[in-house]
Amino acid sequence: MNRKKADPNNKVAAENRKARFSYEVLDTIEAGLVLTGTEVKSLREGHANIQESYASNEGGEIWLINSYLPEYLQGNRFNHEPRRRRKLLLNKREMARLSQSVEREGMTMVPLKIYFNDKGRAKLLLAIARGKKLHDKRESEKQRDWNREKGRLLKERG
Repeated sequence: MNRKKADPNNKVAAENRKARFSYEVLDTIEAGLVLTGTEVKSLREGHANIQESYASNEGGEIWLINSYLPEYLQGNRFNHEPRRRRKLLLNKREMARLSQSVEREGMTMVPLKIYFNDKGRAKLLLAIARGKKLHDKRESEKQRDWNREKGRLLKERG
């Protein structure tokens, strides 16, 4: 048997699974991240957390705020600050579209996941989203439960 090994570069380093429950995702954009060396090594270990983070437009640039990348253990004095603001790399057209949707339509920019692409570069999947109301969240939960139950029934009978 000739099985493919999982590509070590193309892996998810951090995922915000709560975002799809709390927000209605309307559009996604892939953005690059400005990181230091110890941040990349820490991301490769997979201990990052973007649950409480968000993106903000400040001074014509988009920043990832409140994301947590723990210090790299072998980083000694060159280590990074775990909760520092990180600049997102987007072209001008994408930045303009993001800032317009946030200002005009009341949307928010929510990070969905940080991953490494085929070239080994750290990328952030950024969503333009609208906050869900309580009844929308209940509907999502009902749909998820029904899909789970449907899977169980199909497994039993077929």
